[in-house]
Amino acid sequence: MLIDSHCHLDRLAEDANPESLRPVVERARAAGVKEMLCVSVSQKGYEPMRRAAEPFEEVVFSCGVHPLDIKEGFDQGWLRQHAQDARVVAVGETGLDYYYSKDNIADQQRAFAEHIEVARELDKPVIVHTRDARTDTLEILRDGQGVEGVLHCFTENWAMAKGALDLGLYISISGIVTFRNAEMLRDVVRQLPMDRLLVETDSPYLAPVPYRGKQNQPAYVREVAQYVADLKHCSYDELCRQTAENYRRLFRR
Repeated sequence: MLIDSHCHLDRLAEDANPESLRPVVERARAAGVKEMLCVSVSQKGYEPMRRAAEPFEEVVFSCGVHPLDIKEGFDQGWLRQHAQDARVVAVGETGLDYYYSKDNIADQQRAFAEHIEVARELDKPVIVHTRDARTDTLEILRDGQGVEGVLHCFTENWAMAKGALDLGLYISISGIVTFRNAEMLRDVVRQLPMDRLLVETDSPYLAPVPYRGKQNQPAYVREVAQYVADLKHCSYDELCRQTAENYRRLFRR
């Protein structure tokens, strides 16, 4: 059972039109993808995201505001209201990004902590984005007192991965692992325990080899899974089985 644990289907749709997404979903089905987690990044984009992907039964959702989008608005009450939806399986994408934005670090940290608070209230995991903020990310997660979640599209070092694993979190690997200059990430993947591993596309971004430079889509999670299986010296079927089990455990599927 192959699952894309993180994608942005609304970015592949035209004007939030579900029919424009149908070929994307059908290609994913043909590739063996059984479920896709469509991830929210902003308040204003949440409803269009839902409209675009709502008709497809293999799609579930998250609700949250990306650290680079909180400047456009973030209200914890809005998050609490929408994250209660039964089809919303996670809170986020939230976290910290000091690589692209250092002028609102305090706001990022506050929003991250408020996402975690809602996740704990609703007993749902958080989807975490982190870049150039290793220490603060782990500290805020530690303050979350056992909140469950995943560091998505992981690109950090083994020390960061180990810190997250020690907090009970999962690590999700995207097509970046196939890039020529991603040897540090490949070394991390080799060390990751199989029972904490997820795979994703983060589509429409970061298409894996051999599609690099093209628009990414959930069907290409197959290439990510095969590459990770080779790094882990296991079969493709075993990698799919284990990552699907991990996904179901984390997101209560």
